[in-house]
Amino acid sequence: MRTALHTRVLPDRIADYEQAHREVPAELTEAMREAGCHSWTIWRSGTELFHLIDCEDYPALISHLATLPVNTAWQLRMAELLEVVHDYSDDGGDAALPVVWQL
Repeated sequence: MRTALHTRVLPDRIADYEQAHREVPAELTEAMREAGCHSWTIWRSGTELFHLIDCEDYPALISHLATLPVNTAWQLRMAELLEVVHDYSDDGGDAALPVVWQL
């Protein structure tokens, strides 16, 4: 299953956001893989962030991660860097972008 998300980094926190993603905890990436995530790519255009996730089941992935202390710490770090666009927690797991067209 492929899922696309849209988030927005705070204009004065772009460098911090990019630095954070050079240091994603190995424990978090291992948990993501164990929960069925095959890949997660983020593109940035200015402050706009576009995510493409390839996973077995996106709502199950988010639900699994929601219970992990490493993810809770990561989400707190991201909360300092991102403008709230959508709720990507377990409660907001349906916030994926709708598919408009595909070749």
